[in-house]
Amino acid sequence: MTSEKLIPNQVQYLEFLSTDLNQSKQFYSRCFDWTFTDYGPAYTAFEGKFVDGGFTIGTPVNGSILVILYSDNLEATQDKVIQAGGKIVKEIFSFPGGRRFHFKDIDGYELAVWAL
Repeated sequence: MTSEKLIPNQVQYLEFLSTDLNQSKQFYSRCFDWTFTDYGPAYTAFEGKFVDGGFTIGTPVNGSILVILYSDNLEATQDKVIQAGGKIVKEIFSFPGGRRFHFKDIDGYELAVWAL
């Protein structure tokens, strides 16, 4: 983790449960170019440009927090999600400030991707 990511009072690290770490790594590296570092058989950390996180073995539970990722090409990102095995649960729609879509990843987590 680099120091420029350590911004006080900002979301900086996200941790997900996954039933299959290899499958999660393949999905997120294909869709969002995240890189991964394994820390044993039950944990892998990911690195993005502005946020880091990890996946650990467990059964995913959908909660009340929606993780929203940014894209500079919404249609291309949606295509990557579909090709990697994600399921679109809300097609691209407009909202004040941009457009976005929602998808479920391979473990059933719902995330969104937005663009200007």
